[in-house]
Amino acid sequence: MSAIVLLVLGLAGMAAGYFLYSRFIATRIYRLDPDFQTPAHEYEDGVDFVPTNRYVLWGHHFTSVAGAAPIVGPAIAVIWGWLPAFLWVVLGTVFFAGVHDSGAIWASVRNKAKSVGALTGDVVGARARSIFMIVIFLVLLMVNAVFAVVIAGLMMNFSSAVVPVWGAILVALIIGQLIYRRILSLPVVSILGVIALYALILVGPSVPIQMPAEVAGFSGNAVWILILFGYAAIASMLPVWVLLQPRDYINGLQLFIGLIVLYGAVLLLNPTVVAPMVNGELPAGTPSMLPLLFVTIACGAISGFHGLVSSGTTSKQLNKETDARFVGYFGAVGEGMLALAAILAATAGFATFADWQAVYTAFGAGGVNAFVEGGAFIIHNGLGLPEATAATLLTVMAALFAGTTMDTGLRLQRYIFQEWGEIYQLKWMNRNVPATLLAVGSCLLLAFGAGGASGTGGMIIWPLFGTTNQLLAGLTLLVVTVMLVRLRRPMWYTLAPLCFLLVMTIAALLIQLRTFFNEGNYFLLLVDIVVLIAAILVAMECASALKRSRAEVARQE
Repeated sequence: MSAIVLLVLGLAGMAAGYFLYSRFIATRIYRLDPDFQTPAHEYEDGVDFVPTNRYVLWGHHFTSVAGAAPIVGPAIAVIWGWLPAFLWVVLGTVFFAGVHDSGAIWASVRNKAKSVGALTGDVVGARARSIFMIVIFLVLLMVNAVFAVVIAGLMMNFSSAVVPVWGAILVALIIGQLIYRRILSLPVVSILGVIALYALILVGPSVPIQMPAEVAGFSGNAVWILILFGYAAIASMLPVWVLLQPRDYINGLQLFIGLIVLYGAVLLLNPTVVAPMVNGELPAGTPSMLPLLFVTIACGAISGFHGLVSSGTTSKQLNKETDARFVGYFGAVGEGMLALAAILAATAGFATFADWQAVYTAFGAGGVNAFVEGGAFIIHNGLGLPEATAATLLTVMAALFAGTTMDTGLRLQRYIFQEWGEIYQLKWMNRNVPATLLAVGSCLLLAFGAGGASGTGGMIIWPLFGTTNQLLAGLTLLVVTVMLVRLRRPMWYTLAPLCFLLVMTIAALLIQLRTFFNEGNYFLLLVDIVVLIAAILVAMECASALKRSRAEVARQE
């Protein structure tokens, strides 16, 4: 099977989704209004509420939601074969993720840029809000703690990526000033930023920085984790235009250039997909494809974390309501393109089927390393770039995305603590510094309290990320669906994905429940039960809320 066929079919499907389906959703279902005053204008404060150019905002939104998950998930899921992963990434992006992400932005913008958690209380009810807040907190805790481990691991394993990863922050700070102060036009700033970023990538292999194996009793990996959380805490309190927006924007451009390089190498090399279409010889211990495929790929198709970003930071920066289509739906398409690249690298980036089998020896194998090594193989053989440079390029891409997700994730976690402060009338929690310290403290407690000196505690609950994340996506779609019912608009375009997600999530939780019990992993068993109860309550709340809303509409008629 030629990798070019997968590439062309995948890109064509996503392009059709954006140019055709997203237009229908935006104009006929959400009915985006260019004259509606967005919260970015109504509450403009220069810190969180900042009207933003839609291309810059797209960069922030896209790179915040992308992270490492759309790379890791698909690169693991191909163990079941390339066809199931490919179909879910393409169809999930078009009919699930784009509708979910743009819908979350629309719902938040129409309600004073409230986060989807706070919005649930207004639209669905206080009980649903309580469930939502717990699920949101769990997802953010997992994302922040685990992505810190991922970035630290990449910098420990690929020392050539350290200078580009941290140098990108300096580039972003300069770009932020040039854009905000309007010293240079956006196209000029974009070109200069990309040149600076890729210059750092070229320099990286020449100046590798290796963290010592142990520093003051902590492993080198743990030291990187502490540094990352210190940086993320500061970044999350800065005005969005200083670092968050420019870093995400330049990273978005960097990703598209990286994708062009990888896709171009595929077109020139025409590698063969050596992985099986459907794997009939799964390694021992591999779970069933259904429903685990849908929660393993997660961010590569649809992700509840996207709803947090859409309603947490993106809605506060939207210049025009009609920008929600480009920022939200096309942001989901960008992530789908990244997931497609991960599938190509993890299935066609090996010389033989035997080489592929040597990597995919167990469920969970592959992941980001398969993406980096497989992608570097394709780029090296297709474009002639040195393999070390190609590996650095892909490592920096993955690390920068995970880093921008951490920036945004910690800011969102601060918002959650501040919203809890408002709900329970704890005024001290409404302030930025205490809320940020609580956010960082909870992540470090998980990282080092559960993981010891290694700081890898987040990995303990990571097996439940996919199910918890998809449950969160279902809750977001519930809010959007109830709003559509109250506005007397077609609801099936959001209700059908909602029902599908709830069924797959509950089924996956039940399978994981049995696995954790058989393994004697009682901590994860307890967490699984909590999430399972939340999922069942969400399903009940969904039916109740829709019934109430339809009854209200009927009475008004």
